[in-house]
Amino acid sequence: MTDERSEIQQVLAGDRRALKKFVEKYQKLVSHIVFRMIPNDHDRQDICQNVFLKVHQNLASFRHESKLSTWIGRVAYNQCLNFLEKKKLPLFEDIAGEDSNVDMVMGDVRTPEETAEASDVSGRLRREIETLPPRYRTILTLYHLDELTYNEIADITKMPVGTVKNYLFRARRQLKDRLLAKYGPEEPWQ
Repeated sequence: MTDERSEIQQVLAGDRRALKKFVEKYQKLVSHIVFRMIPNDHDRQDICQNVFLKVHQNLASFRHESKLSTWIGRVAYNQCLNFLEKKKLPLFEDIAGEDSNVDMVMGDVRTPEETAEASDVSGRLRREIETLPPRYRTILTLYHLDELTYNEIADITKMPVGTVKNYLFRARRQLKDRLLAKYGPEEPWQ
């Protein structure tokens, strides 16, 4: 907590390097939430910027009742919901064209065939995750990619912890069922 307080004080004091480090530190979390909920790339960029503006504007009022990352995640989640409510857009994710592959970051060396297979599996997973309901996608991402706890996800989404656990369970089950139905039990996700 002391590090968070120090980090906040430096940002509030106008330290540009501290602000840059702050944005870089929380950019992945904000992007994960926004990219799971907002379909248009241009809108995503605007919302990410708005999230950090809103966080910066309200940073002095942060009460340290939760982790800073949880508070920032809640701001991002609420900004997305507000945007979607204003635009009356369906929740949909369009990251299939994204070149980065989180699953490919590994310490061991792979053969070209293993790399191609892993990329194929990752692509299939990503496509199937896109078809999940938006809240399932978001919770799955926050839990598995951002490694947030159930309580942190509950704080961000304003859902009870039991609902978060339930949605995560349902998301995994739907994902597994879809993968098995589409690709069969001999694939690596079995």
